[in-house]
Amino acid sequence: MNDYILGLTGPTGAGKSTVAEELRRQGCTIIDCDQISREVTTVCTPCLEELRQEFGAEVFEEDGTLNRQRLAKKAFSSAEKTKRLNAITHPWICRRIGEEIQRYRQQGSDSGILVLDAPLLLEAGADVFCNQILVVLAPAALRMQRIMRRDNLTESLARARMQAQPEDDFYQEHADICLDGTLDSHALSCHVRQIVSGIVG
Repeated sequence: MNDYILGLTGPTGAGKSTVAEELRRQGCTIIDCDQISREVTTVCTPCLEELRQEFGAEVFEEDGTLNRQRLAKKAFSSAEKTKRLNAITHPWICRRIGEEIQRYRQQGSDSGILVLDAPLLLEAGADVFCNQILVVLAPAALRMQRIMRRDNLTESLARARMQAQPEDDFYQEHADICLDGTLDSHALSCHVRQIVSGIVG
């Protein structure tokens, strides 16, 4: 079972992180692809140089570290700029994901399920690593509230971030399993238990 990989994704604010925590509680091993992305944009010199060429020196601090807030403001200002950001970072992120999968496979997990927690799982092409895709969805109005509260964003910035992502239909077309991101903690726990049980059989 250590070879079983479940991809976890969904649009921003849908509740994916809450689902990831529930999967962790039920014995799954989680690979946090956001953390991998942060590592890549901290220490991967070729990736950082590509970002500098594309988005300008102003997205960097004087000491050469990436200012993520400035980069996000630029990169999420249009779908085309978001696409350019992804084209630069995704190959480096996928390489690191592959390395992490090998490392975690050697360790194993309680349930035998390895979860790729990745907001851009599908866009990055990281779904090729996965046996199944679990998508978390929630209404746009609720997602907007969550994003504004979580990231301390204005409504316009939150909307721009949402509009830079695909519509729900895109996620549904690629999903093997869809999960409602509005479920309360008890219902969510039950649904996740069913998913895990269905995999481990």
